[in-house]
Amino acid sequence: MPRLFVEAQLRQGDRLALNAEAAHHAVRVLRLREGDAVVLFDGRGGEYEARLSLPGRGPVLAELGARRAIERESPLAVTLVQAVSSGEKMDFTIQKAVELGVTAIQPVLAARSLVRLAGEREAKRLAHWRRVAIAACEQCGRNRIPAIAEPLPLERYRPHAAGARLLLSPQGERKLSELAESPLTLAIGPEAGFGAAEEAHLLAAGFTRARLGARVLRTETAALAALAALNALAGDF
Repeated sequence: MPRLFVEAQLRQGDRLALNAEAAHHAVRVLRLREGDAVVLFDGRGGEYEARLSLPGRGPVLAELGARRAIERESPLAVTLVQAVSSGEKMDFTIQKAVELGVTAIQPVLAARSLVRLAGEREAKRLAHWRRVAIAACEQCGRNRIPAIAEPLPLERYRPHAAGARLLLSPQGERKLSELAESPLTLAIGPEAGFGAAEEAHLLAAGFTRARLGARVLRTETAALAALAALNALAGDF
């Protein structure tokens, strides 16, 4: 059944107008029609049965039915500190990380990052990434939207989450399986990796180098492989 995210707080029995983005997705992309059943969620947990009403030229309306207290979150609370990658790689990483259950994403700008963000461009990319996360939640069944923070230069990043802090590195002294716990913060470098000074900054902030086997993974692969392995270790798979 199609799932739509709405920013308004939902309540059983309400009749509400979908915002422009949700209405466009329902009518123009999904080709839904009068009376079609959908699932709505507002990111606060749980989801609602609903039916659409498409009156002429007016707004697309949804009549909310019963609330279902369903959660599909990972048993792990993982914050992903991801160096911004180029092209569609960052979109892909965010989309798949959300599908794999990440709790929050902190984009960082590293010395070797191929992308530079500032001002209006940064604001547009952040808004775009948040839309990517919402679409991934609509697709995969999650009812809570992972937070995506404003991008920071790596040297300004200070971890706030408690728990283990892992830096994926080909030079890692420990295996991921030895360090898996929750909550956890996972740091991934850009295409050319973090520089020595940046690794030193993360190590001073309490990160431990960990490796994923003997092979060097691309930036868009490393986070996803690590999240999948962590979910398997936690019994989510």
